[in-house]
Amino acid sequence: MTAKKQKIIAILGPTSSGKSSLAVHLARKFNGEIVSADSRQVYEGLDIGSGKITKKEMRGVPHHLLDVASPRGVFTVAKFKKKAERAINDILKRGKLPILCGGTGFYIQAVVDDIMIPEVPPNKKLREQLEKKTAAELFKILKKLDARRAMEIDKHNPRRLIRAIEIVKSIGFVPRSSRTDIERLDTESKYDTLQIGIKTSDKELKEKIRKRLLARISAGMIDEARNLHKSGLSWKRMRELGLEYRFLALHLTGELSKKDMVEELNCAIWKYARRQKTWFRKNKKIKWFNNIDKKIIEKAVKEFLN
Repeated sequence: MTAKKQKIIAILGPTSSGKSSLAVHLARKFNGEIVSADSRQVYEGLDIGSGKITKKEMRGVPHHLLDVASPRGVFTVAKFKKKAERAINDILKRGKLPILCGGTGFYIQAVVDDIMIPEVPPNKKLREQLEKKTAAELFKILKKLDARRAMEIDKHNPRRLIRAIEIVKSIGFVPRSSRTDIERLDTESKYDTLQIGIKTSDKELKEKIRKRLLARISAGMIDEARNLHKSGLSWKRMRELGLEYRFLALHLTGELSKKDMVEELNCAIWKYARRQKTWFRKNKKIKWFNNIDKKIIEKAVKEFLN
């Protein structure tokens, strides 16, 4: 007989959909601790710009995998998987419920479906060559090397394109992440996972994204980026971090006015949210709920845990 798998919860959905507050609510209700699955919130100092949960918002619930890396270095999905599994196992040993929460789909998928991620170290020489190319040129290179990965990746993100090319040149392919591949891995996954998706209409999400962005600017997001640069984070690296930090770097180096930065960033976040929605829709194991239906979600969690 196979050993009974440990149960965990995963809360996912697009940016600004209310994942963090729902995770805290469920953690307090079911004696849980939260493991963050966000590719920017792992970095120290990227607080307001990444929308990192505050101590007050945590409401006493322990959070793991926030501020675990320097933004000057690259934090890979392989590193995330290793640290997340260590945190999850520690939470389980203490008799608590691990709640994986975030919008970085591949981070969550790597843990939930136990995808084997190779540790491919950065290739400095290759990166120097690739960094001179445009996103379109990088996408063309990746398409020739691994057409399947090219179909999944954000073709406008040079950092991700370079990393994908780096991996494929090292091991011959980029680890698969489509749902058809994941279905085959399901029997090997370490955990029994209830995946809770937060459902939002496009109109509601657009409003939430804009409101949240303006609130973060009022809270000091621009000063945060300026201070990160003063502390040694280069403008180049800040642009590589993507989304908020890319546009903040463009504004602070004089390439965008504040007004243009806000409008272009708002548009970029919305496009990112749409890509997140597309990614999550491929996963047929996600159970979708409206964020306001907390009682219905609680019932689903209770049934899963019993």
